[in-house]
Amino acid sequence: MPHSPSTLAPSFQPVQANSDSPRRSRARWLMSPSVAVLFLWMAVPLAMTIWFSFSRYNLLNPDISGFAGISNYHFLITDPSFWPAIFNTIVLVGSVLLISVVGGVLMSVLFDRKFPGQGIARVLAISPFFVMPTVSALVWKNMILHPVYGVLAVAMRAIGLEPIDWFSNYPMLSVIMIVAWQWLPFAFLILFTAIQSLDQEQKEAARIDGAGPFSMFFYITLPHLRRPIAVVVMIETIFLLSIFAEIYTTTGGGPGIATTNLSYLIYSLGLQQFDIGLASAGGMLAVILANIVSFFLVRMLAKNLKGEYES
Repeated sequence: MPHSPSTLAPSFQPVQANSDSPRRSRARWLMSPSVAVLFLWMAVPLAMTIWFSFSRYNLLNPDISGFAGISNYHFLITDPSFWPAIFNTIVLVGSVLLISVVGGVLMSVLFDRKFPGQGIARVLAISPFFVMPTVSALVWKNMILHPVYGVLAVAMRAIGLEPIDWFSNYPMLSVIMIVAWQWLPFAFLILFTAIQSLDQEQKEAARIDGAGPFSMFFYITLPHLRRPIAVVVMIETIFLLSIFAEIYTTTGGGPGIATTNLSYLIYSLGLQQFDIGLASAGGMLAVILANIVSFFLVRMLAKNLKGEYES
């Protein structure tokens, strides 16, 4: 006599559960070594940084040691160069984000059109992102912005203008140009990939209805790029908070503290003043700042994604 589905289901489900449990157990055992290594890789340096941030540890005075409490944090926050470093960090991150996002959107719209040599132009457009930060900083410092034999100095003398000593007169602007030149290709690559997925039928329908280039950009292209722009902002912000090589290679944090950001301040405390306690306290403040920024950026991205799925 054939069995009904209701009689087969109770006898089949326990067998499936029993067969899946050994697989899950084996998967956990196979994953445990990588999870343990990852945990140690993250936890040990973080724990040591937290410990040193509450300790008196200066390589020039090894006899002075012990628990320091919050004195390292108090000294760092009251240091005259701390808040200017925070301000410089915000200016650097905000300026590079603005240039890379606006420039990335415009470049993606431009490269979305067919023109001769498009493939070579795309490769040249994204190539700065693959140049090492130290190399790009040296190229800009010695070949482009140098006040004597740089490209801009030669061009300005050719039209009768006086060359500008960029790193002395406009140090932060010089660093912003270098960093933006590196990160603009990243924004372009993400946004250009996104704009390629735009529905061509929608664009054709808008052209038939009489929409001009500006209307299509503001009402079709830009809303389509809203989510990729949020991704670019989130990723770039996390990396831009730790910019160091460009400042170290070009200005050394100066003149004075004009280009000293939080990363360079931690370096100067740890490797120039040999104060490991202060440097660790600065590192913890940098971690806290990065996590706060990441929290709001992730929430912004999640809200953006939720709005896309609901629409």
